Amino acid sequence: LLFLNQLQKDLEEVKELLTKATRKRLRDVLMTEKHKLELEIKNQPPPKPKDVAEEEKSSLGGYTVKINNYGWDQSDKFIKIYISLNGVQKLPAENVQVNFTERSFDLLVKNLNGKNYTMTFNNLLKPISVEGSSRKIKTDTILVMCRKKREEKWECLTQVEKESKEKEKAAYDTSDPSEGLMNLLKKMYAEGDDEMKRTINKAWVESREKQSKGDIPMDI
Repeated sequence: LLFLNQLQKDLEEVKELLTKATRKRLRDVLMTEKHKLELEIKNQPPPKPKDVAEEEKSSLGGYTVKINNYGWDQSDKFIKIYISLNGVQKLPAENVQVNFTERSFDLLVKNLNGKNYTMTFNNLLKPISVEGSSRKIKTDTILVMCRKKREEKWECLTQVEKESKEKEKAAYDTSDPSEGLMNLLKKMYAEGDDEMKRTINKAWVESREKQSKGDIPMDI
């Protein structure tokens, strides 16, 4: 519920910024973020009744760790997510719980070596069958099996990943190779550390100097 409130506040702020933004590029970025937040809010699992939530909370001893590392694979019928947790096979089966919805799942592992572990996937790329989905416990590994509603290949796991890939591809997929290179350099510069920025600046200065001498015929 707290996470949902944060998403709603983020969405309100993005909408407020949209009313003030005048530059097309900024508006495009804000619109993408607005769409992403709306999808996340839409796919949030419904809040649990208070008594159930309180009972579950009180049953969790120790502290809770959020799982960020996983591997995934797919077959015609299933999306398979692999989560490594040492000794998980020693737990009682009821300590490993997975709740599925049509576009999400939550994993909760209780009291593994004094810690609890959680993982949440929202905005799955395509719908899954809640009844056909399950989890398997193997040696040091949990396998979450999401049954696809349609037997088709998924290019990624979540809608947000897909939008991010499409946006990045659009930025560099251009008929002008030099423009695509320039976009890539700008991204590297924006995300790079000081050493990366110095390297790009040096390369840029050197290329301009060579061009002014006629060594490089095209503008890079």
